This record gives sequence, C-alpha cells and structure tokens, in this order.
Amino acid sequence: MRDLRLFTGRANPQLAQGICKYLDIGLGCIDVSDFSDGEIFVQIRENVRGKDVFLVQSTCHPVNQHLMELLIMTDACRRASAARITAVLPYFGYGRQDRKDKPRVPITAKLVADLITAAGVNRVLTLDLHAGQLQGYFNIPVDHLFAAPVLTDYFQRRSYRNLSVISPDAGGVERAGAFAKRLDVSLGIIDKRRDREKKNVAKVMHILGDVDDRDVLVVDDMVDTAGTLLEAATALRQAGARRVYAGATHGVLSGPAMQRLAASDLEELVITDTIPLGAKAQAWERITVLSVAPLLGEAIKRIHCDDSVSSLFD
Repeated sequence: MRDLRLFTGRANPQLAQGICKYLDIGLGCIDVSDFSDGEIFVQIRENVRGKDVFLVQSTCHPVNQHLMELLIMTDACRRASAARITAVLPYFGYGRQDRKDKPRVPITAKLVADLITAAGVNRVLTLDLHAGQLQGYFNIPVDHLFAAPVLTDYFQRRSYRNLSVISPDAGGVERAGAFAKRLDVSLGIIDKRRDREKKNVAKVMHILGDVDDRDVLVVDDMVDTAGTLLEAATALRQAGARRVYAGATHGVLSGPAMQRLAASDLEELVITDTIPLGAKAQAWERITVLSVAPLLGEAIKRIHCDDSVSSLFD
C-alpha cells in the first residue's frame, strides 16, 4: 500500500479518517482553505508523483463548494504527476437531476460528470446513486457500491414483530426488494403521486401490502426534506402499522427535515455516514448512524491492488 495516497476535502473528514483506519494508512496532508473573496485554495503537502491517489469528497451541502474543492484537488494532483486519480464520492450531489422532466431544463447530473472527468479524474468510486444509469454519464470507469449489506446487518440484529419492508414509491421497489430478500420478510409498496409544480412535495395515495399490526421498515436511498418519509409513516400508521422504522443510505436532512422528523411517529431512522450530520440531527435521540468506512476502504484496497471489486456490489 506504499504507493497509495488518500486525501480529503472539507466535506466529510471523519469518514476519510475511518477509511484510513481500515486501510491502516495515514491521511494525506493537504491544505484546503478560502481566500477572502470566497475562492478556494488547495496545496498538496506531500509527494504524489507516480502515486495512486484517492480523493474522498461527498458533494453534499454546501454542494457547489464541495464540488469545486473536488475539481481543484483533482487538478492539483494531476499537475503534481499522480499516476492515477480516483474520486471517492460517498454521496453524489446533483444525482436527482438526471433527466429532462420539464421543458427547457438541464441534465445537471451529466454536466457534473463531465466536469469531474474533464478535471482529470481517472476513476469514480461511489455509493448508492439515486439512479443506476448515472454510471453511464461518466466516460471513465465507475464502481457503484451499495450500503444495503451495512444496513441489513444492523436490522438483522434487532427484534421486530412480523416485519415488512416498504418501498416509499415505485422507483424504489428494486432496492426495497433487495432488503426484503436479505431480511427474509414481506415486501410492500406505497403508491405516491408527486406534485410536479412543487419541489420536495409528495402525496401518498394508498398502500400495496399488508401492514396491519406489523412492524414496518421504510427503505429509501436518501432522506432529504423528509416529506416523503413523513407521508409514508403517517399513512402506514393509519393503515394499522404497529411501529414504523426507516433506513436510508444518505441523510441529506435539509430544510425542515429535522423539524418534521422530531414531530413524526417514526421509531428510528437508520442512515450511514456518507454525509456528516448537523447539530440538530446529532441531538435527535431516534437517529442511528452506521459507518460505510470499511466498505469503501475494502473497495479502495481492491482497486489499488487491481483485485476484483464485484463481490462488493451485492
């Protein structure tokens, strides 16, 4: 591992430290700061010539700043003659803008993929993209991992009464089905209608599946404003669910999310550490955070050693 160098921006240094601990290496020395006018300055403080460099950076809030940090760090490594640069994106921002669903709107996910490639990234390692086809937006290799094993391992160690896994919408059925299969429980779906004129607003219509007097686990890839999750929890309780739990990979938790969650009937929200929690989320006693550092660390080790990563896709 002596030719491996791992650096992080300011998005999620705690996760980067966890990855380094798993790999038993030190975190690379890099200065990332701001000029008085808001421009970002980066300087790598160690030799990376001919090295295999991994840049850990979730493009979470503030999204544009963290994205620019990634691009500038990449350029710095490229100009310092790094042999290969892998962008480790635990959370890929702009991933929900993946198609033209209205007239005269951009496909921003493709634009961001092009920016990352143009900056000089040779490979991307990411976790639970909002849509699997986002891999095709990059013209470089993409290793797309899933946090399902980390989450299901946690839920398997808990005690539930007649557990059912619920997908909050039709688009998440495949993900929820994988959870239900691993946990060996039944699967249900919430038929949801989203307001096309209002962002982050959803309306639950009806539930497909039996949830009466059962514990229910709502599974999604992310929790943003928690509107979808709150609607789902309310509908499930009205349908007779005994207790409602939620599991998601990315805890975006923006806007009114924490206010909504605190007022909800949710028993527990389980997320991973792809995005660092704010102070309000950390203080909420019904949230559990699982680390994906071992999963990402194992992937980084295999990529560096040119070993197979395919077993980690399951």
